[in-house]
Amino acid sequence: MGMIKQAVKFGIVGGGNTLLSLAVIWFMTKKLGCTEAFSNFVGYLIGLINSFFMNRMWTFESKNNMLGSAVKFFIVFAVCYLLQLSVLLLLNRYCPYDPPLYALFEPVLKILRIDTLFYIQITAMIIYTVLNFLISKYYTFKE
Repeated sequence: MGMIKQAVKFGIVGGGNTLLSLAVIWFMTKKLGCTEAFSNFVGYLIGLINSFFMNRMWTFESKNNMLGSAVKFFIVFAVCYLLQLSVLLLLNRYCPYDPPLYALFEPVLKILRIDTLFYIQITAMIIYTVLNFLISKYYTFKE
């Protein structure tokens, strides 16, 4: 299957997981008063389970051993997640009021009522997604 088709499928699965993760993160942070790091972890964990099955069966149509794929998937997730979380925490610490490129998107973000916290969250998620796709394609679900 071509890379473009897989990237589109991965994007669809990831888009759904991103919305789910953001909803969980928002709810836990804003409504339950949980820390950002804990909320981020739980949001990703919920999306992670769905992501493995959808990407294995639909995106990459992998016939590889389920257990082997799952182990690789969780290792890749851990690496990508730790990189994403590092970016999130660094941006929150060093750029909480003026993160990179925020000014460029600020008019739209204000209309959508997306504050700096969630702009940084989205930026970190984009980094996670690109890295995760490439490693999934060339390592986790490689036939």
